[in-house]
Amino acid sequence: MDIENILNKIGQIYSPLSNDCQQEFIAKLKLITYRKGDTVVREGQYSKKAYLIVKGCARAYYLKDGKDISDWFTFENQFMASIVSFFSSQPSPHYVEFVEESIVIEFSKETVDSLSNKFHDFERFISKVVTETMLGLCERLHTIQFSKADERYKNLIGIYPDITQRIPLTHIASYLGITLETLSRIRNPKIRI
Repeated sequence: MDIENILNKIGQIYSPLSNDCQQEFIAKLKLITYRKGDTVVREGQYSKKAYLIVKGCARAYYLKDGKDISDWFTFENQFMASIVSFFSSQPSPHYVEFVEESIVIEFSKETVDSLSNKFHDFERFISKVVTETMLGLCERLHTIQFSKADERYKNLIGIYPDITQRIPLTHIASYLGITLETLSRIRNPKIRI
């Protein structure tokens, strides 16, 4: 797998990286394959790693009163990290798990800090990644607060058309803040329970 091509593609999405910056980034990152179900962060752990998903998908989730509640999904060309732990050196409030076999670029907070200090293009790149992530989380919060369950589902399908083929419906239901039964009714309105 050609990491330079991957970084060029990601640069087109977020912000381009100079050749010098790319080379230094490549020297500090790891290309790793995770199996479906691998958990890389657990609640209460400190995490200084972030993941760019090359292939596959991941989710962040909480455990609340024994219930698994999905908080965030990421797919190809997106980043996943325990944001709270990564940026503020606090214990992670959630878990990070790979939902499919995934190929990821793993890098550390130390790498982000050192490359941001050395290369303005990397600083811009990380700023765009963080901004994009925050906008997505704000949109999710707005949708949960002000949209009906069927609107939340339609919005999610609009963003990720193949999500129901990749993420278990129980995780999608918890992400939308609804029961699995409600999700089933939304997906097939002819079924009445």
